[in-house]
Amino acid sequence: MSLLLERAQYLLSAHNTRQLPEDVGAEVAFAGRSNAGKSSALNALTRQNSLARVSKTPGRTQQLVFFEVTPEAKLVDLPGYGYAKVPLDLQAHWQAFIDQYFRTREALRGLVVVMDIRHPLKDYDRQMLAYAVQRGLPAHALLTKADKLGRGQQGIALQKVRKELHSSFGDTVSVQTFSGPARQGVDEARGIIGGWLGLNKPAPEAA
Repeated sequence: MSLLLERAQYLLSAHNTRQLPEDVGAEVAFAGRSNAGKSSALNALTRQNSLARVSKTPGRTQQLVFFEVTPEAKLVDLPGYGYAKVPLDLQAHWQAFIDQYFRTREALRGLVVVMDIRHPLKDYDRQMLAYAVQRGLPAHALLTKADKLGRGQQGIALQKVRKELHSSFGDTVSVQTFSGPARQGVDEARGIIGGWLGLNKPAPEAA
């Protein structure tokens, strides 16, 4: 797992391509429907209580929000929609912006898609996974709110999603159960994200 993720801090928000930070280093993007628990997952992964806003009104993230872990490693919170009452023209803007981001962003190293374990693989989830697969990027599905189900139900849901992902995307998308409040799956996810960002390299030994 990567302890460096705890250093994450807000860098900037971008509503269009001109506002994006310089395309250098490595980035991992996070996507998820507005009520899937994406902000809570980001907070759990960075062991911070309020890095990402947790709103009682889902869908308030209307920009690409960048968090800097190191000067060469960033986390990117993508706009979530599907639950929020968002004007169609704004949804169209997001879709075009995110599409361009995925097609052109050289620093992008992987995508985490956050899904409520009770309602996984909605159209938006599949669309975001397809963006990553088309770019040849690895993707990882977090089945959040796992604490809402018993262990047996979690296992059934996990296997069902794993089978569907393999059928649609082959071996390019991995999946796990996750619960921030219960600290379930946090270290596993941190290890994957840290690996994509190049943060898991052992420190050099002293001479």
